Amino acid sequence: MNNEIVIIKANGIREVFDSNKLLYSLKRSGATEEVAQKIAAHITKEVKDGMSTNEIYKHAFYLLHKEQEPVALRYSLRRSLMDLGPSGFPFEKFIAEIFRKKGYTVETGKIVRGKCVEHEVDVLAYNENKVIMVEAKYHNQLGIKSDIKVALYVKARFDDLMATTFDIGGQKRKMDEGWLITNTKFSSSAIQYAECQRLKIIGWNYPGDNSLVRMVEDSNLHPLTCLSSLKTSEKQALMNKGVVLCNTVKDKPELLQELGLKDDDIKTVVEEATMLCPIVE
Repeated sequence: MNNEIVIIKANGIREVFDSNKLLYSLKRSGATEEVAQKIAAHITKEVKDGMSTNEIYKHAFYLLHKEQEPVALRYSLRRSLMDLGPSGFPFEKFIAEIFRKKGYTVETGKIVRGKCVEHEVDVLAYNENKVIMVEAKYHNQLGIKSDIKVALYVKARFDDLMATTFDIGGQKRKMDEGWLITNTKFSSSAIQYAECQRLKIIGWNYPGDNSLVRMVEDSNLHPLTCLSSLKTSEKQALMNKGVVLCNTVKDKPELLQELGLKDDDIKTVVEEATMLCPIVE
């Protein structure tokens, strides 16, 4: 008799439910061994054939939120990055903030001319030693991958930009590196091509030592969309104003007043942001 339970991933693929994967994701988010085991065991008893990974995630998040609230917020990071939409601009701005935290001077949406044509660069980051141009590829659904067509397109753009100089910070400089960053994953062919062409690509979990999730964790910056105490419409209103970090609402609660939130609600949001986002040096 086959007792395997089949679940449905975000991309529609069916796979056998593996409690060890759930356990790993919970512990990676910071859950203690005891809490992770407790939640994994609870969900394993309740998971049913045909359930979606999104349903399992929501259940795990609910249980984790009751046990270790700050960890639950970090557990939601992938979906929080997905919620930096519906346009790609908030994601670009979030990536810019990560580079800024690393000490780079950063510009977004800059128009620069390559050897042949003009290009709009999503993120331009530079310091005295390096000039980096970033193509930020945003997807608003789990399961969507950046494929080889994206890698080919970005490589062609960077080749055109590499062939000329730019006025950056009052100096004539060349681009040192071109990065392709996405909030989801890459297809195997895109990875193979990037490795062959030495194109630097960064996805949700690629490469392991410098993935997007690792960049976010190392920067200690978290997207505004991590905050469960704000409504979707309130998050969108803040993003429309260029606010993408939960640290910003913690440091500038007047932004919440401008949305019409009551004092008690503002206090709740600030407390959640403080718990999730420690002081950034």
